[in-house]
Amino acid sequence: MVYTISGVRFPHLASIKNSSLPSFNDDRRTNAVTFSLRKDTRSSSGKIFARKPSYDSESSSSIATTASENLGSHQSDSSSAETQETLSEVTQVHDDVDAQKAETERQEQTSTLSTSGGQSYNENIASMPDSLDQEVVQRKIPPPGDGKKIYDIDPMLKSYDGHLDYRYGQYIKLREEIDKNEGGLEAFSRGYEIFGFTRSATGITYREWAPGAKAASLIGDFNNWNSKADVMTRNEYGVWEIFLPNDADGSPAIPHGSRVKIRMDTTSGIKDSIPAWIKYSVQAPGEIPYDGVYYDPAEEDKYVFKHPRPRKPTSLRIYESHVGMSSTEPMINTYANFRDDVLPRIKKLGYNAVQIMAIQEHSYYASFGYHVTNFFAPSSRFGTPDDLKSLIDKAHELGLVVLMDIVHSHASKNTLDGLNMFDGTDGQYFHSGERGYHWMWDSRLFNYGSWEVLRYLLSNARWWLEEYKFDGFRFDGVTSMMYTHHGLQVEFTGNYNEYFGYSTDVDAVVYLMLVNDMIHGLYPEAIVVGEDVSGMPAFCIPVEDGGVGFDYRLHMAVADKWIELLKKRDEDWQVGDIVFTLTNRRWGEKCVVYAESHDQALVGDKTIAFWLMDKDMYDFMAVDKQATPRVDRGIALHKMIRLITMGLGGEGYLNFMGNEFGHPEWIDFPRTDQHLPDGRVIPGNNGSYDKCRRRFDLGDAEYLRYHGLQEFDRAMQHLEEKYGFMTSEHQYISRKDEGDRVIVFEKGNLVFVFNFHWTNSYSDYRIGCSVPGKYKIVLDSDDSSFGGFNRLDDSAEFFTSDGKYDDRPCSLMVYAPCRTAVVYAAVDGDEDSSLVPISLVPDDV
Repeated sequence: MVYTISGVRFPHLASIKNSSLPSFNDDRRTNAVTFSLRKDTRSSSGKIFARKPSYDSESSSSIATTASENLGSHQSDSSSAETQETLSEVTQVHDDVDAQKAETERQEQTSTLSTSGGQSYNENIASMPDSLDQEVVQRKIPPPGDGKKIYDIDPMLKSYDGHLDYRYGQYIKLREEIDKNEGGLEAFSRGYEIFGFTRSATGITYREWAPGAKAASLIGDFNNWNSKADVMTRNEYGVWEIFLPNDADGSPAIPHGSRVKIRMDTTSGIKDSIPAWIKYSVQAPGEIPYDGVYYDPAEEDKYVFKHPRPRKPTSLRIYESHVGMSSTEPMINTYANFRDDVLPRIKKLGYNAVQIMAIQEHSYYASFGYHVTNFFAPSSRFGTPDDLKSLIDKAHELGLVVLMDIVHSHASKNTLDGLNMFDGTDGQYFHSGERGYHWMWDSRLFNYGSWEVLRYLLSNARWWLEEYKFDGFRFDGVTSMMYTHHGLQVEFTGNYNEYFGYSTDVDAVVYLMLVNDMIHGLYPEAIVVGEDVSGMPAFCIPVEDGGVGFDYRLHMAVADKWIELLKKRDEDWQVGDIVFTLTNRRWGEKCVVYAESHDQALVGDKTIAFWLMDKDMYDFMAVDKQATPRVDRGIALHKMIRLITMGLGGEGYLNFMGNEFGHPEWIDFPRTDQHLPDGRVIPGNNGSYDKCRRRFDLGDAEYLRYHGLQEFDRAMQHLEEKYGFMTSEHQYISRKDEGDRVIVFEKGNLVFVFNFHWTNSYSDYRIGCSVPGKYKIVLDSDDSSFGGFNRLDDSAEFFTSDGKYDDRPCSLMVYAPCRTAVVYAAVDGDEDSSLVPISLVPDDV
């Protein structure tokens, strides 16, 4: 019998796992997992392995602990003469970059294979990449700057130059060590060409860094899980290696689609692990653990990208999404369905970027993708790597930038499927002991001072950019990375002592500087967003100027403020407090703002719409029925909250899928009862998918009030596309009237008027403006197409009067109904014919 899961065909298998580990010599005989896929991989030259750096740390916050320093000079007694020759090539190091370049050029002309038939680290594979990727390979990461510009940008930082100069000094030293030992950051970030499975014309080489292992062998379908068949050898750096020559007919020794693992004899016992650099892993039907999959389709089956990457948008409008829960049905959705059904929706709504969560493989679905087990593997729940590439290619065809929600802040503590205790030791990839455990997230914390951890994470970021053509990242949990207290039980007040002291994890900050420098050096158009709640100064300043190097910071305080206000009466809202929260961000550092992301919709919380309308959303959302006062209030405030957040909160905007039409209820992943060690039981939901989906049908149904909310969101995005108000240089808040509950501000040639009063509407209400002349309404939240009451005439013209008002050079008179947001645009005679209210934009725009 054949089962189909996420596009992968499994033979019917009995369970191959049991409660006790097998002996090191046990066999495991099963059939292979077979499938035929398309994949766009490219061959490129292997690079030399690092020698032991001579880096000397100046503090306990050390950087660059190499494999050789962890292991000493132990050599495997079982190494053959042929393997030893290969290993001698592994440890060969050129003393300078020019020498390495000359050697590489020489090897491009003459491929040199070790006498064992294996591919050496320095061999250049003959096949060349496509033109776009070839350009990337030739691109160089610029050398570091002096790191001093941050003091000109923010003179207050000068008082902390001791910490900041030390931090930048650590970064410079690490760059120098990487240049010296690895041939530069560009080469260092291609660890996936050395580790894991690499294929040459003569066979397959598998390498794994596991310094804590005493013996290792490669097992899988290809050798009937016989641990005696393919025993690996180890070098002085703790790298285990084996070369498998092609079969007699020229076919690879490991067929494409075969399941593979590495069996290690460790201090903790015999352990079967999924290779750390695995490119795909699957969970067979009826089994709990995952298996690694050797993924190497035939050349004719490799996916070929058809569409170029879009240019980086000036104003970033992100549609945050989760592939698995993107179906209207209670199921796990697929990459293919998301590509065909959701991407066109995102385009039609007017967003220019899609941010995809839960891409890196994670064994526990309910972790929302944040407990990663296999960092280089796309989640098999949603389909194959082929399907993901097709999704990204389609997004590019639609002109959408694709950002990946990448997790480098922590890892799953899963020891069967992930990196935890990979080689039997507690401190291989992570800090050992208490420092390596996140008590709130129940996960492991990386040691960013380890040389091989740096190689692993830098290569991981580059892998997703090059192999799958993502256009950038949203780095999760950056606050947790940057501080030893991880931001837990700490309230950041903005005092600079909170950022530059002993609680700062300098290793982690330097890693972030490295990865941002690598990303922007190789892909200048790439976008990198950091999730930081602390407000770390210089977070979004280029590394060469002394900053951390992100393009945007998530403005996380805004969403929390809205939830805080929604728990209060309207009479207790303070418009000054709203404006302060929206504008309280560092000058010159861009922010992505949101009213609600996935965090606000998870079980235990509620969406903004559900906070506003609660159970009335079940019975009073039909447009042909009388709405309740709660529904009327909720629909009006939902539109106002989104627009003022977008208008004042940052240079980019984010919306979690479904919230554009006021998605009701919450998100709850399927889960069973959880029994805690102390005897407590956390109830599950009987594995239900009912709350783990998106009811797009609600937003599309014109007979429901959800449709008006969705149309307003669409109008917001198209207004921003036309006027670019989020990134306008002209920004001025002219009114914060606590009595009237009115906020007025200018962005470019637009004037935004918000009346938050629950009953008071104002006729002939004077507002200040900077541009004299004629104004017209370009967005009106009270329009009937948005579920409003049509109290304004969108065809009306408004003319300014001379004389200062609210410190503006001129003013105009408007009507401001209660609970409305209206946007006015300054126009001249030539623009009248083309200026149409955004609510009338046709569907095909």
